[in-house]
Amino acid sequence: MGWATGYMVRLRRGETITCRPRGHSMTGRVNDGETCIIAPVTINEVALNDIVLCKVGGKEYLHLVKAKQGNRIQIGNNKGGINGWIGESGLFGRLLRIE
Repeated sequence: MGWATGYMVRLRRGETITCRPRGHSMTGRVNDGETCIIAPVTINEVALNDIVLCKVGGKEYLHLVKAKQGNRIQIGNNKGGINGWIGESGLFGRLLRIE
């Protein structure tokens, strides 16, 4: 279980969630501790540069969609790092706004 496991369960149930992620990999887009509103999303609904709540290689991230190829998306941070590719099962929600 990671920091977002409970949020991911709620997103799968169709709920919109509020969370305050910690970290600095998304500084400039999502700053440490900001209040984020995230809604469920499908892989067909996401676009490049969307910020998504996802699981890549067993780790949970609120990171960017860097590329899209068929039914998978590439995830990375705001500092140029790449986490990897995921399909629908690794995608949970998209950032709607920061409050």
